[in-house]
Amino acid sequence: MAAAKVAAPKISPVRLDELRDDDAPDFQRGERYDGVRLTRVSADGEELSGADFIECELNGVSFNETQLRGATFRECIFSEPYAPVFMAARTSWQDVEITNPRWGSAELYEGNWRSVRIDGGKLDYVNLRGSKLMDIQISDCIINELDLGGCTGTRLALKNCTIGTLDVTGAKLKDVDLRTSEFRGINGLAGLAGVVIDDYQLSLMAPLLAGHLGIRVV
Repeated sequence: MAAAKVAAPKISPVRLDELRDDDAPDFQRGERYDGVRLTRVSADGEELSGADFIECELNGVSFNETQLRGATFRECIFSEPYAPVFMAARTSWQDVEITNPRWGSAELYEGNWRSVRIDGGKLDYVNLRGSKLMDIQISDCIINELDLGGCTGTRLALKNCTIGTLDVTGAKLKDVDLRTSEFRGINGLAGLAGVVIDDYQLSLMAPLLAGHLGIRVV
């Protein structure tokens, strides 16, 4: 069988220069944080709706139950971000690198993501329903449930990930590469149009596809 042709994500490397360290940031709703380095600080429970983080480095920052609705992250590097409850609906992410996130329930629905890379980490529930995703790569990550229902995804790659349940109900996908990743269950099989899988994944999905099409195997 000829190898499937799939366009790879176009990820722009993030380069940050002349950052200033801020050990006690004054977190406020709608504030702009530009060119700062935050290390092991806590924003737990803060109201940061509409805040802008531009050219920032965030190391071990805790955002547990922080309200980040409508926030913007552009040209940012995250290292070990922590949040058992990550409240970031309708956020915008562009040119962002995230390493080893520790998120429990991540509410990221109706967001806009472009040129984002996530490496490593363990995530419980990632809700990206209704989001627009372009040029996204997620590698070596464990995700119990990844919800892409109703999203639009172009050039999305999941590499060496372990996914409990993948939900693509109503999704519109193009050049989405799932090869090398493992899934225990998939919801919304019709949403897999535009996805590339390998032969082994196809064999595992055969019973689900047969059930979806009403085929009986005896």
